[in-house]
Amino acid sequence: MYYGLSNFYQNHRRYVKSRDDSQLNGDTDSLKNPSKECEPYRKDGDKPIAPCGAIANSMFNDTLELFQMNESSLIRVPLHKKGIAWWTDKNVKFRNPPGGNLSEVFKGTTKPLNWPKPVYELDEDPENNGFINEDFIVWMRTAALPTFRKLYRLIEKKGVLHPTLPVGQYLLRITYNYPVHTFDGRKRMILSTISWMGGKNPFLGIAYITVGSICFLLGVVLLVIHHKYGNRNNSADIPN
Repeated sequence: MYYGLSNFYQNHRRYVKSRDDSQLNGDTDSLKNPSKECEPYRKDGDKPIAPCGAIANSMFNDTLELFQMNESSLIRVPLHKKGIAWWTDKNVKFRNPPGGNLSEVFKGTTKPLNWPKPVYELDEDPENNGFINEDFIVWMRTAALPTFRKLYRLIEKKGVLHPTLPVGQYLLRITYNYPVHTFDGRKRMILSTISWMGGKNPFLGIAYITVGSICFLLGVVLLVIHHKYGNRNNSADIPN
């Protein structure tokens, strides 16, 4: 399950730079004194913002729930929130500051301005809380185009003989927290089957076939030109 946004320019130069990678990697000095690249989301009053910057401040926070509709009841579809981030991001680039209790570790800092709660309350699971929260990590990997989608949850297949989502009617329940009218954007939810190669995306396949066909035709044309005109220069008499 993906969420998608349109007309959101995560590729803007100032937006991309508005973060502190040392802070996100758990550096205690950067936690208390964030990089100036995070301005104007570096401090709130006298307290440093954790995580700082425009990227973190604009984190997507709608809640999506999927239900299968039966005649008399709704069956919740299990959505897995772990395993959605890149391994290198989860285990290398993002780390919590050293210490046991996250509320104590982040003491003296404040939440981003647009967040309803601090970073150490993103999840009850300690392996998915703070800077290593996977929803947060996925958002922090900025998109190259203004229309993009990001992995939100995984729906695991129960068995070989059972479809992941059986045929039927489904209800999508959305807790609306993320306004998009200010930038004339649109939100959407996408369901896609993924494999070890990633999700299904016909654009790359069409692009590769098109470019490959053009290269093949150019190769044939150049081969014909070489055979037709290349021997003339070789057989010409060299003047004394």
